Amino acid sequence: MSDRTFDWMGHKVSFREGESFAAALDAAGIRTFGSDTVGNLSRYFCGIGACQSCLIRVDGVIREACITPARTGAQVGPVGKIDG
Repeated sequence: MSDRTFDWMGHKVSFREGESFAAALDAAGIRTFGSDTVGNLSRYFCGIGACQSCLIRVDGVIREACITPARTGAQVGPVGKIDG
């Protein structure tokens, strides 16, 4: 496993240098990021920060997963709740 990992809801996710949180989550098989604050499904969609469909919480701050570089040790999770 890479030394570069962040925590996604208790699971370590590896990433490559310069990779976004969305790309790392996608590579790990995580396709949806739970619900946003109004109950819409959050997921990786446009990949350029235009749609804001991939909102996640990184160390307590809401970020766009597709344009936020992954960083070692970050605590990452949904903005709202995880469905299911």
